[in-house]
Amino acid sequence: MTKRVLIAGFKHETNTFSKLPTELDAYRARALYVGEEEMRAAYTGTNTEIAGFMDACEKHGWEPVLAVAADATPSGKVTKEAFDIISGMILDAIERQGPIDAILLQLHGAMVSEEHDDGESALLSLIRAKVGRSLPIGVTHDLHANVTDLTCDLADVLVSYRTYPHIDMHETATKCADLIARTLAGEISPKVWVARGPQLDGVDHGRTTSPGPMLEILDMADGLTGKHDLLSASVNAGFPWADVDYVGPTAIVVADSGNNGAEVAVNVLREELWRTRETITIDLVSAQAAIAQARETGMADGPFVIADFADNPGGGGYADSTGLLRAMIDADVEKAAFSALYDPANVAACQQAGEGAEIELNLGGKCEPSLGEPIAASGTVTGLYDGGFKLEGPMSTGLSINLGPVAVYRVGGIDVVLASRRAQNYDLQYFRAFGIEPMERAILGIKSAQHFRADYAPIASGISVVDEGGGITSHNFKALDYKHARRPLWPLDDIKS
Repeated sequence: MTKRVLIAGFKHETNTFSKLPTELDAYRARALYVGEEEMRAAYTGTNTEIAGFMDACEKHGWEPVLAVAADATPSGKVTKEAFDIISGMILDAIERQGPIDAILLQLHGAMVSEEHDDGESALLSLIRAKVGRSLPIGVTHDLHANVTDLTCDLADVLVSYRTYPHIDMHETATKCADLIARTLAGEISPKVWVARGPQLDGVDHGRTTSPGPMLEILDMADGLTGKHDLLSASVNAGFPWADVDYVGPTAIVVADSGNNGAEVAVNVLREELWRTRETITIDLVSAQAAIAQARETGMADGPFVIADFADNPGGGGYADSTGLLRAMIDADVEKAAFSALYDPANVAACQQAGEGAEIELNLGGKCEPSLGEPIAASGTVTGLYDGGFKLEGPMSTGLSINLGPVAVYRVGGIDVVLASRRAQNYDLQYFRAFGIEPMERAILGIKSAQHFRADYAPIASGISVVDEGGGITSHNFKALDYKHARRPLWPLDDIKS
């Protein structure tokens, strides 16, 4: 008899230092696809876990039961309403579209809701209460997951990304589904092991674009997989901007329940997480230093890219702090572009003024002025757009994005993309969709921390990453007010090796 496998996604990377709650509208703005028709239309042919799960169903001859796929831009805690409604959609699908033989879940691993510090285990607990303990559940996680013991106890298989930028989403889902297929066939009886140390961040925050501790520990994980006959070994760099007890990097091992080497392997990886905790492979510089470097390098072989690490919307940043953009304006840079500043009020002002209008605006700085006050600017509206486009770069290839109404506003020699929705810039389409060709620019300012490298590094003449110590995604962790994280915790506390 054909196996029926339920597929669902409920993702959020929660920055508990953000004042912006993650409401149901935040999911509607980015991704809230319900049922087979919507999910197939959104994900077929994309580099995503949902696509990987759907393809696995075809590969293994399963009948997919498509419930819901929900994802919101990182921000503050997920509201009770949003959590209850989306988890309710999954539970309803289990009840109404059963019977089912297994479940494949696309989860982030760093969700915090108003009622649950660990959103993933809360969801899994609800599902287990509905289906019992014997039904196989496979889970995928982002590399920046904060994984709890309870999540690992409730899942039969847990597999995390191995790349940052995350370009292996489909591959991760495929691996997870293949292990569930072996479980259904009776070949394996998987169990998940987890280990963590007293650290907030680690393995260079998971960067895999250059040699460093993340690539080294992944090689170690592969070696341990062979040595101890593991089914999977994952390393999570953690998401440090979450003030919860269990925050921080984890090592995850999946093995047959009787495998005596799994505990050994997971602790070897935990020790490596701790040993390499201080190694960082990028330089974080000031905006002025980045601009100076850009002027020396820009347009030699392509644009010079300056990334705003401390206000990365991909980690919950507001996307409207003004430090980098102000520095670019003050420096009178030419042939430059900036994408994207979250500023719906000024998008509306540009729409009212019309394309070609010269108007004065106070740019950005509205969510938290202490992180960069609005910039008084005089410029020209050069373009108005509906904000929709498809990703063409290596990350989430083929996925549709919508920034809401967008205006391009020229200030001096800089074309600034103003967006009605917050989003991290990790694809050249964040410029091209709005009439800006990156290869024709000397300097590109972007709201991103690391994901941009997947699409921008191949064209860039140079890259600088700006973090001046402020911002809710800054690497200056001691500037943030942690109240609930377990202590002692490196680097918040001095811990002797």
